[in-house]
Amino acid sequence: MWDYTETVKDHFFNPRNVGVVENPDGTGQVGSLACGDALKLTFKLDDQGKIADVKFQTFGCGSAIASSSALTELIKGKTLEEAEKVTNKDIADYLGGLPEQKMHCSVMGREALIAAIENYRTGSTEAREIPEDILCTCFGVTESEVRTVIQENDLHTIEEVTNYCKAGGGCTGCHSEIQRVLDSCTGRQTPQTEKPTPVTTTAAQPLTNIQKIKLVEKTLDEQVRPALQTDGGDIELIDVVGNRVIIALRGMCAQCQVADFTLRDVVQARLREFVSPDIIVQEQKK
Repeated sequence: MWDYTETVKDHFFNPRNVGVVENPDGTGQVGSLACGDALKLTFKLDDQGKIADVKFQTFGCGSAIASSSALTELIKGKTLEEAEKVTNKDIADYLGGLPEQKMHCSVMGREALIAAIENYRTGSTEAREIPEDILCTCFGVTESEVRTVIQENDLHTIEEVTNYCKAGGGCTGCHSEIQRVLDSCTGRQTPQTEKPTPVTTTAAQPLTNIQKIKLVEKTLDEQVRPALQTDGGDIELIDVVGNRVIIALRGMCAQCQVADFTLRDVVQARLREFVSPDIIVQEQKK
């Protein structure tokens, strides 16, 4: 079990400023539901340019909810220039600290704030294009995001980077790239290497049932299970019958209020992407 402070528990069980601000001046959305954490932040300014109201909606663990709640308390009443100076370390300190493995939750909060401020200043409401510098394909983390958490938090190891932004916590295929960025930030020089090519599948010929089962297992292991295990959940493959994939959610996922979403928008979406577009996921319940 994680060792949470009383302040973290308070902001988890009694989160402040939950919801969406009506007619917001700025809106920021970060994270990915498929990766296990997502946050939407909205704010409204008063006549003096200070944050008069701010609210959040978070899909994630207790640390994500507590960090989002703390962030809203920290920036309320501040100008945007003052709010921009709030760091993920400030969020963690406000909560009395977070487990190292949950520091990524405080980073997500700061990213949502910066995105909301950018939205206010540019007026853009269009969804951002997928960045070209994706470093960790399992969790959609860019090289620039990795570089930022390294520099702002004085990180020195791959494990620390994973704790702060999840990069490298899945298939581990990006570890060499994370090390390259670490070396770059600390002044060490390493030989340039090509980025690993993400594993993809093709539908050139129909899969046999054995091939389909193996590919389903591989996809669950590499694309789904790491995100679920991050917050105490897991998934078990029960059977594959034609295009029906029967699974069982375990751990915290079995009790989650958004299990239906997880099945449809995470498990089924990944299996349709990597195995077959005809896949239908069904949950086996006790």
